[in-house]
Amino acid sequence: MKQITIPIISVLIGIFAFWLSSQYLQRKLNELEQAKQALRDSQQMVWIVVARHQIPVGTVLKKSDLAKKPIPGAAVSRSQIMPDDAHFVFGKKTLYSLQKADPLQWTDVDIPYRPHSGLASMITPPVTSDTPSMRALSISVSGASGVSGLVQPNDHIDVLGTFSFPTDDGSGELETATITILQDVTVLATGQRLGNQVQPSNNQRRTAAGYNTVTLEVTPREAELLVFAEQTQGHLTLSLRNPDDVRYEESLPSVNFKHLESKIPSYNSVRQKQIRHKRDL
Repeated sequence: MKQITIPIISVLIGIFAFWLSSQYLQRKLNELEQAKQALRDSQQMVWIVVARHQIPVGTVLKKSDLAKKPIPGAAVSRSQIMPDDAHFVFGKKTLYSLQKADPLQWTDVDIPYRPHSGLASMITPPVTSDTPSMRALSISVSGASGVSGLVQPNDHIDVLGTFSFPTDDGSGELETATITILQDVTVLATGQRLGNQVQPSNNQRRTAAGYNTVTLEVTPREAELLVFAEQTQGHLTLSLRNPDDVRYEESLPSVNFKHLESKIPSYNSVRQKQIRHKRDL
């Protein structure tokens, strides 16, 4: 009898273990599906106007030149044209060339009127309840800190801050350090020039212009960081990004003289192996 009971118990234990495993896997699959659904809900798509094909500079836009494309709502800015406003650009000339699928912006078109003009209307509104509110904040820049005046509205930049503070040894001496405060920030305006203002067609898009302030689109918390950084006699510097580069660099160091002295050889090694050689391919 004992010889029969043991196999039966083993089979029952195996069945029970299989049932527990299947329940666990099903629960994990449900959790994964819920997470995917939450991600989809948070990435509500918004339609924008894009070039249907390559469009040379000076092209008189027709309906057949344009198409629409969905992008995540969090990536939409006021400089981009929505399908409901596309009729404003029909019959107008392009100031710059566009590649296929490039988003069409108000600054790309020689148009005297831009609906909902003004700085306030350029600030991106929340698309969902989870999307942060945005603010426009101006910071002082000059000379090299503003990339020699070449930063323009609708550019994306990083904000670096350089600060002096007392050393930890109690000597009263000051130590200077530089840190990256914010990454991938949209420039709404430079001086009095807004991103939704079209310049005369004989002006170049990247012509250097004199300005002492740059207005950025930031969250309220980011605004507090920047105001504090300026008011503590910090020096803010802008670093211009390629518009297609949306990567976030994690764990950037606080750079002081000691860090600089120790890292110069490795930084130059990376530049030689990964940057220069990559460009030469």
